[in-house]
Amino acid sequence: MQLIQPSHIARPARGPLLMGTVVGGVLFAGGVVLAWLAFATPLVRVLTPSVVRPTVEQMAFGGLIWGVSLVAPPCFAIVGFIRLWQVGGVILRKPVPGPVARTAKLLTDDYLVAPSLEMPDGRRLRNVVVGPFGLAVVGEAPPKAVTRRHGSSWEVRRADGRWIPLEDPVDRTARDAERLRRWIGTEERDFIVKVYAAFVTDDPTISRTPLCAVIGPNEVAAWLTALPAQRSLYDTRRDDLIDRIRGLA
Repeated sequence: MQLIQPSHIARPARGPLLMGTVVGGVLFAGGVVLAWLAFATPLVRVLTPSVVRPTVEQMAFGGLIWGVSLVAPPCFAIVGFIRLWQVGGVILRKPVPGPVARTAKLLTDDYLVAPSLEMPDGRRLRNVVVGPFGLAVVGEAPPKAVTRRHGSSWEVRRADGRWIPLEDPVDRTARDAERLRRWIGTEERDFIVKVYAAFVTDDPTISRTPLCAVIGPNEVAAWLTALPAQRSLYDTRRDDLIDRIRGLA
């Protein structure tokens, strides 16, 4: 199986990464330097009043010096380390593979998957597969930790804890396939590309619809290979179809 890498996640922006690295490095180095000045040099003892009977002002100034010397170094170092950790996480982070990418070893190079496509109307489609059958949209189950279902009604939990209605993911997958079918129908004039839809879930209570199949996580490759090949999709047309799909990635 071949992967059409989305251009918007292929490379993180350099500006924020550079700024985060500089800020994190300066803060971390500043914390180390302040700790060295506070504990490895007599600077704190020199600045702290050493009279036998200090005045209130001298006591306050001494407390301020000791407070800064004890609090500032670890605060600077910790904040700087967190910033550097975040930058490293962005650089080393790998995208979470979708249900199709997880079955890559079971599919030949005749199958190409685009993890994310942005349609001309602004809607983003996930897991669009180009194969001998034409096109397929493979929908993913939303995270169980933030979603719940009551019959045919779905809800998603927002960051503030409130539950709001969520579009049925099976119906959404079918509508995404129909949106893809209309788009490719306006682009291609001399033949029709077949478009299929499947929703991947391990919930046995979710039923298929006339427009969208429901399959298990381990059935993705079997479902794709079982789709009938489209005879009218010969090599030149398939290459043109792949180029059009790449243009949306």
